[in-house]
Amino acid sequence: MLKLEADGIIALSNALDDRLTAALDILAGITGRVIVTGMGKSGHVARKIAATLASTGTPAHFVHPGEASHGDLGMIARDDAVIALSNSGNTRELYDLFEYTRRFSIPLIAITSGADSTMSDVADIAFILPPVPEGCPMGLAPTTSTTMALALGDAIAVALLERQGFSTTDFRVLHPGGQIGSSLQRVSDLMHSGENLPVIAGDARMSDAVLSMTAKHFGCVGVLDENGSLQGVITDGDLRRHMSDALLGKTAREVMTSNPATIRPAALGAEALSLMNERSITSLFVMEDGRPVGILHIHDCLRAGIR
Repeated sequence: MLKLEADGIIALSNALDDRLTAALDILAGITGRVIVTGMGKSGHVARKIAATLASTGTPAHFVHPGEASHGDLGMIARDDAVIALSNSGNTRELYDLFEYTRRFSIPLIAITSGADSTMSDVADIAFILPPVPEGCPMGLAPTTSTTMALALGDAIAVALLERQGFSTTDFRVLHPGGQIGSSLQRVSDLMHSGENLPVIAGDARMSDAVLSMTAKHFGCVGVLDENGSLQGVITDGDLRRHMSDALLGKTAREVMTSNPATIRPAALGAEALSLMNERSITSLFVMEDGRPVGILHIHDCLRAGIR
């Protein structure tokens, strides 16, 4: 069965033509929303397509065709477009919705296996699914056909995403919860800055450096040159390596580790966590124009749910 469904998607991919571009032009050009509809199994697929469109920057929602005939047609405005799914293309519950779109010149895009169906005849653009057998041994339960319809809906959503230049920042705005939202948080959202930034001049005594490390609780202190640029960093490990009676009398520049790992404010928190794990360090200075503007601790990433 899985091979049949895979064959169906390949056949669908090979069958796509300039109708896809025309459909994208319609959907990208409307000022309203994309209404997705279907009955039965097609309705379940339509709900998922609507959710994918909405979550990738194309306002969309599902309208049940049965409810549409009893007042929910009012949910469809003249500046909207409709994507309708029906395997046969002759689902009677959809007829009132078809008539409504024709009456008010609302673009109608059909996804169906019925090349000679009512839906393919009335639609502005009709995607005819390839005649690949259903995975059901009786050839009755919608399986391959619904997989193809879902794949086509996903392709439309992703193509619109690319047209709109939908970014990871936009994605995060629409997905603030869960693992996706966590992984898309930026370093600038997580870092500590201002008075919390542990920095010290390069010619400062190590006694002052230790006090700064203790007060700021990051286990490190950044060492700045006379222009405020980051020269290096002093960590607990540097203290252990230089441990002697003369340590506190040395300058920060004498003890620091040069060229520390840093990160930019716009980087994703997941990138920062990966870098800290790779370098076996627990903090990163956040740099902008050569100067430290913040510091990020590994615990900040973990608290934010980044894994």
